Amino acid sequence: MKYLLGIPLLLGIFSSKIEAQFSRYIVKLKDKNGTPYSFSNPISYLSQRAIDRRNRYAISIDSTDLPVSPSYVTQIKNVPNVSILNISKWLNAISIQTSDPNAIIAINGFSFVRSTSGIASRVENPGRIDERNSKFEVESTLMNNSNSTADQLTSDYYNYGANSYNEIHLHNGEFLHNIGLRGQGMQIAMLDNGFNNYTSSNLHAFDSANANKQILGTWDFVAREQNVSNDGSHGMSCFSTIVANIPGQFVGKAPQANFWLYQTEDNASEYPIEELNWACGAEKADSSGADVISSSLGYTTFDNASLNHTYADMNGNTTMAAIAADMAVKKGLLVFIANGNSGSSSWHYLGTPADGDSVIAVGAVNSSGVIGNFSSYGPSSDGQIKPDVASIGVAAMVQASGGAIGTNNGTSFACPNMAGLATCLWQGFPELNNMKIRTALWMSSNKANAPDDRVGYGIPDMKKAVMLLLKDFTTSNANVLNCRAIINWTSKDINTMSYEIERMLPGQSSFTKIAEQPSAGTVFSKHSYQYIDPLDTLPQGIITYRIRQIIDTTGGISADYITTATVFHSVQCTSGLRPITIIPNPARDQFSLRITTPHPISNVVIRIFNIQGQLVKEIHKTKSANTITFDIPIISLIKGNYVVAVYDNNELISIEKLLKL
Repeated sequence: MKYLLGIPLLLGIFSSKIEAQFSRYIVKLKDKNGTPYSFSNPISYLSQRAIDRRNRYAISIDSTDLPVSPSYVTQIKNVPNVSILNISKWLNAISIQTSDPNAIIAINGFSFVRSTSGIASRVENPGRIDERNSKFEVESTLMNNSNSTADQLTSDYYNYGANSYNEIHLHNGEFLHNIGLRGQGMQIAMLDNGFNNYTSSNLHAFDSANANKQILGTWDFVAREQNVSNDGSHGMSCFSTIVANIPGQFVGKAPQANFWLYQTEDNASEYPIEELNWACGAEKADSSGADVISSSLGYTTFDNASLNHTYADMNGNTTMAAIAADMAVKKGLLVFIANGNSGSSSWHYLGTPADGDSVIAVGAVNSSGVIGNFSSYGPSSDGQIKPDVASIGVAAMVQASGGAIGTNNGTSFACPNMAGLATCLWQGFPELNNMKIRTALWMSSNKANAPDDRVGYGIPDMKKAVMLLLKDFTTSNANVLNCRAIINWTSKDINTMSYEIERMLPGQSSFTKIAEQPSAGTVFSKHSYQYIDPLDTLPQGIITYRIRQIIDTTGGISADYITTATVFHSVQCTSGLRPITIIPNPARDQFSLRITTPHPISNVVIRIFNIQGQLVKEIHKTKSANTITFDIPIISLIKGNYVVAVYDNNELISIEKLLKL
């Protein structure tokens, strides 16, 4: 038996009251039988970038990825007086428009249809006064902000201007920009009520993005057209918090990211059909290859009270929007949702899809970290900590419709502020999945140890988040060869960072710094290092090494220990054949390196390290079996102690100390 709004459809009877009440419906389907799509050929329904994301994070392609069966769509479309609106593969549902009760009866007669429910009225009611419905009410007043250019407060990469700096500095977000993480190569999908006039030369927050073609695509799921700049301005203001690049005045949180702009909100009314639109927008973000979704929309009650959600529905598993939001996370995206602006109303709580258990719901604070009284409370009805985190949403800087740069209130702006920073953070660690990024945001926040129902885990600190991710990313190993401890580690860095190597000997209870290692790269990326510690004069037993990475020295040192390794130093390490010999040693301008192996080596790698562990010379040779001697020039090296290491490709053969005169 199929149901329409809980009313059984028996013997073809259709309620004239229901007919008059609704003109748009959701048709839920039983399956995807007969689909021409397959798991083996995902490029027919997913972009290569979306496929790459699944491969990178070991996400299986499953039935939810397959489009709705085209034959089902065609059969419903061919019912007289029916228009197809949007199609959701994740919900396996179709939204339609019809005023013909016979059409609904016909659709319910299809064997593949599970149910048909009215989700939007024929008569629109734009004059809503319920403050839960008026999701943008607290954000309706824009206060003029001076357009004068402020002096840069620090020597950062961007000239933020005073107000913009205060916003980003709350999270130490300028640190990300300073190490080169500004959103390059990342894609953000924004789901909102429209992006009015974002292409206009009068709205300077978007000058750079438009000039650099950072908007990859658009779609309006309400009007079903590409134009998203001819409707609501709320999405435009949210967009500006991420992408703005007006030096000295207004700089966004990920100004070099790329964007997909999707309108899912129907500005003329408030109905659950917008949740299905939202699901379709999230699906398009996924299939297009976006990394992050930022959406400052939420749903609780509607123009038709019979469709209202209850607080009990805010459990992350009931509403269409929450189901779709969690599905987007399952597909590997980071999803940010405004927690809502009902903190001072009778509703009090968050809206959906902020209740999704895998999404990051964002509350609103000012630049001093004080919560806005309007910011909705958590938790979700099933007890999840909500909001997850908080960001600037009180007097947040935004682009106004008239061309001015001003400030505005709402979790709507806290959401993209947080999404932009998280995009830059993830840019630095694409090897780690979305859940690791979310955890880093949680654990770097100022209330991580005592989360509450106002700001959740609190205000994330981007320096701390980077350090947490470095600890997660770093790998290391250590071994003993020829009475030398060889410590290898791989981390991420840029040349403004450095490392300290510390050692704890047998019988000791504390570490001592024994060396420093500068970072190598001009771009924040993966680098590998090696430190060789002579053991000849050290006591036997377990020796422990740890690496401390210094990531910032501005305004105090930001550093932490990223890895620890141990070796066992025994008397046997001093015995046995030494496969390499240096003659003479000490040497002045050159030395002869004698290498003995029982087999030929096609790629002998000779590396010379200074006492700080820096590679100062590398030579490649070939050798036959037994003993071969190579003359190694060292006239260019400064006087001092060195270590010569010989490898068979990447496998270490032996090491010896060298004194350069």
